[in-house]
Parts: sequence; C-alpha cells; structure tokens
Amino acid sequence: MAQIARPRVGVPRLEREILVLVSSGRARSRKEIADSLGIAPSTVSQRVQAMLASGALEETGEGASSGGRRPRALRVPGSTGYLGVVDVGGTHARLGILRHGGELATTTEVAIAIADGPEPVLTQVTEVLRELAGTASDGGQAPAGGRLLGVGISLPGPVDVARRALDSPSRMPGWSGFDVGTWLEGALDVPAVVENDANAMAVGEHFGHARRHRHSVSVKAGSAIGAGILVDDRLYRGAGGGAGDITHTRVPAGGDTPCTCGNRGCLETVASGAHLVRLLREQGYDVAATADVLRLVRDADPVATTLARTAGRHLGEVLCTVVNFFNPGAVYLGGALSTLEPFVSAIRSQIYEGAHPLTTRDLVIAPSGLGADANLVGVGRLLEDTLVPHALATTAPEGTR
Repeated sequence: MAQIARPRVGVPRLEREILVLVSSGRARSRKEIADSLGIAPSTVSQRVQAMLASGALEETGEGASSGGRRPRALRVPGSTGYLGVVDVGGTHARLGILRHGGELATTTEVAIAIADGPEPVLTQVTEVLRELAGTASDGGQAPAGGRLLGVGISLPGPVDVARRALDSPSRMPGWSGFDVGTWLEGALDVPAVVENDANAMAVGEHFGHARRHRHSVSVKAGSAIGAGILVDDRLYRGAGGGAGDITHTRVPAGGDTPCTCGNRGCLETVASGAHLVRLLREQGYDVAATADVLRLVRDADPVATTLARTAGRHLGEVLCTVVNFFNPGAVYLGGALSTLEPFVSAIRSQIYEGAHPLTTRDLVIAPSGLGADANLVGVGRLLEDTLVPHALATTAPEGTR
C-alpha cells in the first residue's frame, strides 16, 4: 500500500520550495522560480544545478520565451502523470482528472448518499475515478504515458488532516474517525490527501483569480456554511485545525434555534440553504433541497427572494467581524447560494456598512472564479504540495533517506 513518504531530514528549505513550485507547475524555469521566491537568479541557478546533479530535478526541453533565448524547462522526475481529485457533497460527488500545473483534463458528477457511510461512498467514487482516468487517457486528455500519481478528496465536515479522518461531522453517520486516507491508498495504491471542502475551495479560489491577493477568505454558502483562510499564500488551519469554521458562530438572530452541532443559535440556523428550505416549507412551499430555493429566487418569487436577502445579511454581519479582525485583501463567495444576486448583494452591503473603512478600502469581494471546480483544483494543489516530499524521499541518494 502506498504511503506518503516523509521528507528526509536536512533537506534545505529553498530546495523544498523549488520542488513545490516546479512540481505544481507554478514555475518551469530558473527565472520563474526566482520571480516567485523573490531571490537572486544566481542563487536559484546554483541551487537548481545542484538539484539536477542529485536527480531531484530534470530538464525536459525548452520552455516559453519572454524574449531572448528560450529557457530550459524543469520538472520533478515522475511528474508526467496525473492526479485524481474528488469533491464529496451530501447527495453528489464531483470528480476530475488533474494535470500537473492545476489544469482539469475532465470532470464528471455522480449521485451519492453521504449517509450510507464511508465505505460504500468511497467504493463508488474510486470506481468512477478509475473509469474517468481510463477515459481521459484513451481520449488523449491525460498526459501521454502518464499514470495516476495521487488522489485528493474534499469532504463536507471538519477534517483532522494528520489522521486524514473526519472529526465529529454533522449528518454523516459512520464517518467520524474513519481513516479515509488509508482506505484510498489501499484501493488505488497511490498517496492520498484528505481535506475539508471549505479549505479546498479556499485554496482553489485564492490561486484561481488573475489578480492574486496574499491574504484571502473564501466562504462556501450552500446547504451549510464554511470558510477557509489563506495567509501569505498559505492555508491557515489554526491550532486545532478549526480555523474558518464560522458556521457555528452564535448570532442574535439565531435565538434558541437548535443547530446540527448540538448548540443553539448558530449562523447555520439563519443563513444556510437548509435554513431557507425549512422556512419555505413552513410557508407552504414544496421544496426539498437548496436547488429548489435557487429555482424560486431565480424565478423572482418574492418570499424566497426576501428570505435569501435576509440570510445574506446575517452572513454579512459575521463576515464584518472576520474582515475587521483579519483584514484580508479579498473575500471570495462560493457555494450554491452565492450564485444568487440578492444573497450576494446583502453580504456586500453588510460588509461595507459594518466593517472599518481601513479594512474595506482596498477589499475585493468577488464571486467564485472556478465555480463547481474550485474544490477539485484546490485539493489537487494541496496534493501536489504533499507529493513533493514523496518525490524527495524517492529520489534521495542512498544513505540520506
């Protein structure tokens, strides 16, 4: 069974950063590495030369020219393969094949039932992933001669990243403590990464916009609510891995309404898709899921539109505190509810009205740039970064592992 190898002791930090950049496709030449890291080209050239000699990097021909002689392209040995990425929701899963560098070759969606438990769901998605990889390879969408190098999965609940398991998720019987990472590695014989869906989306959105901000908050508003934080282009998890869990912040409007977490009056009880479904049912509407709410708002139903706008205000009030405390450069809004203009407009107005002018002066509040693919791209990027120490361990000279 494949295990993610731990990086060998003593690998210089600069070498590790170069490998991350090259493996993920963020840099293909010495110049791009120097520009990304903000260090002298001579330092990069010296380090790259040593890495070429040790086998940690290899040259693969000519890269793109920005004027003058075309640079030699760099890659991590074995990086001709592709990655399998999966985003699991409550009733469906989205799957994709990702090329190195973050480009999705192909995607598909399948219906699942998260309440069936981990093994039936994971068995289903791995079977579909194998089929998808075969289709992509036969159709020329996957890299020629490539192979599956790793799998990344995002899950709709709090994830203990070290154990690669969910920690007391709501509405997911049988999932808490189940070692998803080890199960996937046993099924596919490749390294696996397990991540919370909001964090995966945050990583995808942070790097997916043309104008990048070093500090960002991404909010996923669908049946439930989640958020992910990036600081200095790095995912911030917090001391216990719970950073960004705004959904269980208590808000005055929540009153004593019971929440799925066991507490009362959480943000989820007044601003989520599940909350809107409940309110519409109470008023006699025939709705079963958040998708029904979206349809009603897009059809300009006055009751549904008012409820969506009110939910956006509640979420915006909490984000005011986040913006004042964290002072991000950008707030990205994803998830099904963030496709509704009344919902998004209410969030914007609350933030600009309630947050300090210093924190909103240059703040960008933007819709998701990747849409449904944000989680796939994000977990793929996290997988790329995890595969770097795996490559380090497998290319290390004998006696240094």
